[in-house]
Amino acid sequence: RCENLVEVYFQLQQQVMAASAELGPELLPRLLERFNEVLSSLVKSSFLVEKQPPQVLKTQTKFQASVRFLLGPRLLKAAPKPYVVRADMVTEKQARELELSNYSNTLSESTGEIMHNTVALETNPTSGTCCANFKNVLLKKIKRCERKGSESVTEEKCAVLFSTNVALTPSNVSVHLQVLSLPIVVIVHGNQDNNAKATVLWDNAFSEIDRVPFMVAERVPWEKMCDTLNLKFMAEVQTTEGLLKEHYFFLAQKIFNDHSARLEDFQSRQVSWAQFNKEILPGRGFTFWQWFDGVLDLTKRCLKSYWSDRLIVGFISKQYVCKLLSAEPDGTFLLRFSDSEIGGVTIAYVIRGKDGSSQVENIQPFSAKDLSIRSLGDRIRDLGQLRNLYPNIPKDQAFGSHYNSE
Repeated sequence: RCENLVEVYFQLQQQVMAASAELGPELLPRLLERFNEVLSSLVKSSFLVEKQPPQVLKTQTKFQASVRFLLGPRLLKAAPKPYVVRADMVTEKQARELELSNYSNTLSESTGEIMHNTVALETNPTSGTCCANFKNVLLKKIKRCERKGSESVTEEKCAVLFSTNVALTPSNVSVHLQVLSLPIVVIVHGNQDNNAKATVLWDNAFSEIDRVPFMVAERVPWEKMCDTLNLKFMAEVQTTEGLLKEHYFFLAQKIFNDHSARLEDFQSRQVSWAQFNKEILPGRGFTFWQWFDGVLDLTKRCLKSYWSDRLIVGFISKQYVCKLLSAEPDGTFLLRFSDSEIGGVTIAYVIRGKDGSSQVENIQPFSAKDLSIRSLGDRIRDLGQLRNLYPNIPKDQAFGSHYNSE
């Protein structure tokens, strides 16, 4: 499309030059100036990030990225030597200033030190592409900027700015090309990864397309949050079985700390960034996102097939489990994600006394480490007190395909 537009541009330019005598000394320069603006705008917007750098980026870790100039094969034919693209770290403030100047300003100083940050912009005649591939770039260190109030380093967004100067043929106009990557959160230690992912997820899910970098709403409709959690869950776990209405109800009760509202009441509510990943859940030592991310990690590593077979209810409260199981026969059980631990799955089952009274027990949660030693299916087979998966499926029928044959 960009190449077609450039062809139209050159045809128009030729027609104007051919009619220059009729256009006269007043109109011609105005048209030519407008032509330059149009060409420059088209050229600048055809310089794109093709492979984005990782959005959670650890210092001293190699990463890859690539930029592509869509009009390169058409407009950079006669260059004596290849042009060089440079990658620099920029802060949110610098990104904002670049956006406001419509990318006509150049960067005054880089906010971090990137090793191997210059790469040739090369045209590949067979594929007809013009790219700069950054293969083993490394962010050596980062300069942190002034933070607002209670902001943590994992809420600070930067970006990589890719820039180059090219001379276009045949007009020989010199153009400064620059493009920003998606927002990046820089971490220096693996234990910051979880909070950094929260910042990136919130930004990717809730930012507007045309925005001042990197502004994003502080509060979003709960329904939008449900869609986001569902997409994230399915993508991370790589399953086609998403979250259900009753799962959202449990998650809403958890994030809003409200156990009296009905399912419909939550639909009109807004959820804030603070509720998502700043405020500690009541009586716990972690935030909603830290807990949810633990569930993602556990399910991805150990429970994918069980979840996909719908053998795990997962997102359900202890109180509701008691309500469901207390009327069931002895040994009826179900699986839910632990409330008190990050990344644990627990088995709740009912015991009936001789007098007919029922008691619901919860087995100590299993972590990913436990399940890597002995799988969930085998643990369920081992436990003689478990008979039927709720509502009424014999456990060997439900979990038989997950038993280890040895």
